Amino acid sequence: MRERIDEKTEEIKKYLEELISIFPISLEEYLKDFKTKAACERYFEKIVEAIIDLAFFIIREKEFQIPEDEESSFQILFKENVISEVLAKKLKAAKGMRNIIAHEYGSIDNELVFHSVTEELNDDEDFIKHVEEFLGEK
Repeated sequence: MRERIDEKTEEIKKYLEELISIFPISLEEYLKDFKTKAACERYFEKIVEAIIDLAFFIIREKEFQIPEDEESSFQILFKENVISEVLAKKLKAAKGMRNIIAHEYGSIDNELVFHSVTEELNDDEDFIKHVEEFLGEK
């Protein structure tokens, strides 16, 4: 299981680097280029999915309480002192945004997506840092 945790951590880092390399510097730039917008949305989806996978791997590795659903995995990591409560709430919100993008619930608010992806970059890096500290890697 530890190998899967390490692989998933590296996968998230790779996706973050790739997203950062294409991410526009402004909302206007984001809205102008539909290819970049689509690529950013897809990276956002992949990163959130990988973070959920990593959360489950950690829970299984450490034999924490089994989550009822994907969102509750972040609450369990908070209760077990892996991440902060604030970060748990942010990751849960990112999961919600990922669902909106992936399943196109209603019309997508491009400005909200841009700001969510922007904020998510910091939250994802914070999540990786907390996981590595918890597992004794840093």
